Amino acid sequence: QVQLVESGGGLVQTGGSLRLSCLASGRAFSIYAVGWFRQAPGKEREFVAGINWSGSLTRYADSVKGRFTISRDNAKNTVYLQMNSLKPEDTAVYFCAAQASISNTVVITTTPGYDRWGQGTQVTVSS
Repeated sequence: QVQLVESGGGLVQTGGSLRLSCLASGRAFSIYAVGWFRQAPGKEREFVAGINWSGSLTRYADSVKGRFTISRDNAKNTVYLQMNSLKPEDTAVYFCAAQASISNTVVITTTPGYDRWGQGTQVTVSS
């Protein structure tokens, strides 16, 4: 089974950048679809970005399109979330999630679609 550990969060000023990493342990990570979600205080967890097995397909929430980029390096069992032009409303705990997928055409965008979750990493954007 895959276990996930996020890193790379921190405090950044508006307009700054951060790169989050999601390191997976366990076998066969290359057949897992992976997603990034975030949860701000008092709000529901929301989809941010998703990627298929090979990294050839990606999906983004409208709120982050053009600013965030998801990518993966299966040789390193790692998925990244590059976040640029950060805004105060991006402040949240960011989680990565993974789900074994039967197809490389799948990008999962819903919370119930994933059965493996990391512990989260805090991102704070100051105004």
